[in-house]
Amino acid sequence: MKTPKHSSASSAPFMMAELAWASWETIARRTLMMAQNSCSIAEYNRMIYEKTAATLEISRVLASPISASAEALLKPLHSRATANVQRLRKR
Repeated sequence: MKTPKHSSASSAPFMMAELAWASWETIARRTLMMAQNSCSIAEYNRMIYEKTAATLEISRVLASPISASAEALLKPLHSRATANVQRLRKR
């Protein structure tokens, strides 16, 4: 039996758990950067723009004529949060 790849989260509970962890880690890393005065202007801008883009994408899903699944609603936030934490780990 094949096990699903880690990066292809498909169930809503798994996505919610991964989103919670990635969000927590991203907030912790960014807070540390701010405390150390090493947070760039680009990072501050990224914080604003990514939330705006995710909100707009979720709004499009909600406005679509077909009913939105939990996975479809979580995907914009999940993909950005996991990408952020991977990027910030490299710093």
